Amino acid sequence: MVQTIIIIAYFAVTVLIGVLSGRKSKGSASFVGVQMGIIAIVCASTGEWLGGTATTGVSEYGYNYGISGAWYTIANAIGTMFLGLCFAKLYRSLGSVTVPGIIERFFGKKARTVSSCLLIFVMLAVGLSQMVAAGKLGQNLLGIDFRVTCIVFAIIFIVYTLAGGMKAVASTNTLHLIVMYGGVILGVFMALKAIGGWDKFMDGIHAVEAEAVATGADNTNYFGMFTIGGSKVSSWIIASLFGACTAQAGIQPVLASKDVPTAKKACIITALVVAPFGFFTALLGMASRVMVQNGAILVPEGMSVAKFGKDALYALMMHESMPSWAGGLILASILAAILSTVSPIILSAGTMFTKDLYQGVFKKDATDKQVLFMGRITTAISGVICCVAAIALVNASAILDLVYAAYSLRGAIFIIVLFGIYTKFASSKAAICTMWCTGAVAVGWVAIKLIRGSYLISGVSETYAAAAVAVIGSIIFSLIFKPTAEELAERNATKKELAEIAAQKA
Repeated sequence: MVQTIIIIAYFAVTVLIGVLSGRKSKGSASFVGVQMGIIAIVCASTGEWLGGTATTGVSEYGYNYGISGAWYTIANAIGTMFLGLCFAKLYRSLGSVTVPGIIERFFGKKARTVSSCLLIFVMLAVGLSQMVAAGKLGQNLLGIDFRVTCIVFAIIFIVYTLAGGMKAVASTNTLHLIVMYGGVILGVFMALKAIGGWDKFMDGIHAVEAEAVATGADNTNYFGMFTIGGSKVSSWIIASLFGACTAQAGIQPVLASKDVPTAKKACIITALVVAPFGFFTALLGMASRVMVQNGAILVPEGMSVAKFGKDALYALMMHESMPSWAGGLILASILAAILSTVSPIILSAGTMFTKDLYQGVFKKDATDKQVLFMGRITTAISGVICCVAAIALVNASAILDLVYAAYSLRGAIFIIVLFGIYTKFASSKAAICTMWCTGAVAVGWVAIKLIRGSYLISGVSETYAAAAVAVIGSIIFSLIFKPTAEELAERNATKKELAEIAAQKA
């Protein structure tokens, strides 16, 4: 009962903040973001990198592999730092509020349209996964029907996102970020207290490691930074390095910064905020594993200890040693992580449709009022799609695979962008063909894994497959489809413009 009251109160405060911030949001530019400062950008961008996976997902990794599960948020931080140091200046200087808008400057309008369609799919896939996570939280911890949880959750984040747009996202994400860190730190403290202190915790970890040695498992060092596996770590880092530079939800606040220095500083600070979070959630998972080891938490009959990892955090929050108020605050921190992601996700999907498709293709002479209306409509529709899809696909085993394919596609698109920025032979047709091929391979690769139970090529995940196709496709299709004189002229004009901007600020 106490937990439910805490969650209801938190939702109410979130909606109130979002609606109040909406009073300052006027016009389409304000809705999608404009003249944002460092703190607003950091809070709005952080939601892209600290979602449900950074909480429940990393906790599960911590349960099974120890502190190395924190590599998930470290990798995201590396990607964000890479964006800030290498591309924030270039992106912000181009004056576009969408990633497809940047792609247009190097590959033309058709490439912008295609990339917008693909990146909208990516955003909706990520939003779907967050909705499923929220629904299961309500179902498992509060005893509320999954569908009801999804619908209520969707109404909340759609209402406050529509009310204030990017201002609402930045304002509410400030609250979410405070609650997220406060909740997980409180959770670690309470878990250690339940176990009997740090020494008892370490004794439990040693017992878990000894058990792993006895059974021949590979997770024998819970404080080793690579226990989770070098291939997993490298895959996360590669996906984040590439994905951070095409993640519309994370980049949109950066593109809306008041100037280039603000954009760069915000990216670097965002990375520093994101990186430590995984250590706390991994420790929560490790504490849950110790409590399973000492019998404080019982694994359901018929379920293996390893498989229980996905539910261990929930069991920790509901444990008798955890005060109801503490469990409620930890639950609020997880919901805050999900809200902080799904709100910018639907806003970014709506922004791309409005700016790249509606205003860019269907109605080029749209007034600001029409653009704002379409932005709100498509943002709401994006939220509804995520909700309906989550309810329809909740029992499908392919949800996570779909998300992984989406992430791989997002990263591969950045490789294609690099060809446009740094080569002379890239062409619009080559970029478009490569995008479609990359999308097909990313989805097909995980589909084959679902059917066969293993990757088409052992050890080669969808991340590597999509990246390889992006590189090979860009080269081969560029040899087949040469850039036209007009394309070269437009690209050279863009590069000249960037050079002049750099010279002015030097």
